[in-house]
Amino acid sequence: MAATSDQRGRPIADLRISVTDRCNLRCSYCMPKDRFGSDFAFLPRPELLSFGEIARLARLFAAQGVTKIRLTGGEPLLRPDLERLVEALVQIDGITDVALTTNGTLLAAKAHVLAAAGLGRVTVSLDALDDAVFGAMNDMSVPVSRVLDGIDVAADAGLTPIKVNMVVRRGVNEDCVLPMAAHFRHTGQILRFIEYMDVGMTNRWTRDEVVAAAEIHGMLDAVWPLEPLPPQSAGEVATRFRYRDGAGEVGLIASVTAPFCGRCTRARLSADGKLHTCLFATAGHDLRALLRDGASDEEIAQRLGAIWSARADRYSEARSEATSPRTKIEMSYIGG
Repeated sequence: MAATSDQRGRPIADLRISVTDRCNLRCSYCMPKDRFGSDFAFLPRPELLSFGEIARLARLFAAQGVTKIRLTGGEPLLRPDLERLVEALVQIDGITDVALTTNGTLLAAKAHVLAAAGLGRVTVSLDALDDAVFGAMNDMSVPVSRVLDGIDVAADAGLTPIKVNMVVRRGVNEDCVLPMAAHFRHTGQILRFIEYMDVGMTNRWTRDEVVAAAEIHGMLDAVWPLEPLPPQSAGEVATRFRYRDGAGEVGLIASVTAPFCGRCTRARLSADGKLHTCLFATAGHDLRALLRDGASDEEIAQRLGAIWSARADRYSEARSEATSPRTKIEMSYIGG
């Protein structure tokens, strides 16, 4: 069966599933502490999709053309027994890749269990190697060593290639670009630099704080010359480079300065079962209601196909002073 395509001819191929809206960090670009404090009302447990409900939807998405699934959050490792969900997802016909994005703080304790369940790869968010800068970014005084330990254990468990995502924010951590690159060269782990994006309504984004991917490339290339690598898939978001001296690979994700909407193949499922067709969505489509009201697989499949077929999202391409302030779903809810 051919993958369902949207209004711009983009097939559905990737599904990002948020399993919780909770996180143990308070990164300023995602869950700032002044907005997500101790009194913040997170989703009650009964409102979250069960693992069975997630697996059922994943099977129906696979029939629409999805081949890759990524588990996200919040922080997905806060969801108890996540390995049970992984075991179910890897058995779905058509799913060839199940991966996880995590902040890495709980990864050391879970990496081997997840690998045994069938998880293929992990992506770890890490914005600095300096504890003071990292603390300023995550606002929870978590040491860098905890994340690095998680990366080491994940590598030992075979969850490779490990990708490390660094959000670069001017005035906060742009001085950490070269130290991060120096650390991850020769490790086999792929460091990716991400432009600071205006996701959600709480991170106080301004374009002045965006460090352009081209600027980051220049910083790296001046010290360790780079050469381009071809994309590995049609919907790939990172522009890939390798060090000419053979020290490995880096990536640049330029959602602000070089949008990739035209090749986006990603759908996003929130922890409470809403389908979002764009990272910058203003609203989602309620699939949980269909599941819990007794809809058949055929009825849900028809709904999925109709939603994706009507998709015309291109927020990053259309971003302007007029569009940036529009109400958008928080990244901690939708999954990055």
